[in-house]
Amino acid sequence: MHHHVLQNFARRPFLPRLSIVRRAFHNNQDFESKYADKLRLRAQEQGLSLSKLKDKAKELQDEERKKIREANDEAIRLKKVAEEIKPSPVPQLGATSISRKDSSPIKSLDSILNLPRIVSVNATQVSALWTAYHASRSEGTGRGYLCATIPLESYEKMTAIASKYSSFVLPVPRPIPEASPDTAPTAEAPYEFFFMQWAFHESPPIPSAGEPDPFVRPSTHTSQAQAVDGLTNPPVSTILFTPLQEYKMRNSFATPYLVLTHYTDLARTHGIVLLRGEITPGSGKNGRYLLSQEDAQVLSMNVQKFYLWSDKGAESMLKTFHDKPSEFDWQEMLKYSTQM
Repeated sequence: MHHHVLQNFARRPFLPRLSIVRRAFHNNQDFESKYADKLRLRAQEQGLSLSKLKDKAKELQDEERKKIREANDEAIRLKKVAEEIKPSPVPQLGATSISRKDSSPIKSLDSILNLPRIVSVNATQVSALWTAYHASRSEGTGRGYLCATIPLESYEKMTAIASKYSSFVLPVPRPIPEASPDTAPTAEAPYEFFFMQWAFHESPPIPSAGEPDPFVRPSTHTSQAQAVDGLTNPPVSTILFTPLQEYKMRNSFATPYLVLTHYTDLARTHGIVLLRGEITPGSGKNGRYLLSQEDAQVLSMNVQKFYLWSDKGAESMLKTFHDKPSEFDWQEMLKYSTQM
């Protein structure tokens, strides 16, 4: 995704961006025995008894828990606000992209791949080409992009759920911070929460095989989708991810850190949907991104975990988040998201 286009996201109320909330998730280890010597040494350095140091640490933990509760309440409030925001069109990406005749705001697949040629190869070959194409981005490093091939059946299951529960909050683990001189050691794992929101766009027409007439401007997109065996392609969809704190600070002018696009052009011809993830570049020319490759992968995998239900746990959490937000339990969500 071009940098200047991504900057436009920050000026258009497309998707909220979410707030960085560090979450404590206790793992039931015996920290007192593990850090006994360090605790005694720290108590001596501060001129406190060991019990006083523990009391001070407990006060700090209570304050942190209070901040977490307040942040959870804020996440619920922002989620309600986000539901009332209608996405506005996103500028078409890339100056060389083919102009679309429909109203879809996303970059069309035929501006990335030569669809008339792609149609003639099988799904396995398409998947290999899709992976190779994104691996060649960013001077051959593939940085800033994710890609995958999703079976049509799985995509339809995800979007059926997303049509009912279009937004959610997902956690990304962060390193355990080292203890400062004023705090006791802890092994509580912090998390950063990202708000995610689905959006659906028009169904692309089913492409035809063969090279187009060289004297006719290529355009596989028309105002109405074609049909194969009476079926049209499913709608294209996008998922935007933003740190919760960012949305709290900038509201609808926040920039998404990650955009996932599900291309459905080959759904009826090949039975697959092509996933493309684009991470927003940071400012400057240092080659950095707002989100690491690993964090983007975590978010993408958690989408599958919550929108491809393998049990009733995910369904219950999505339903509670939307229907009874005051009862939403982020600790339960953390446990579920960290399960292998």
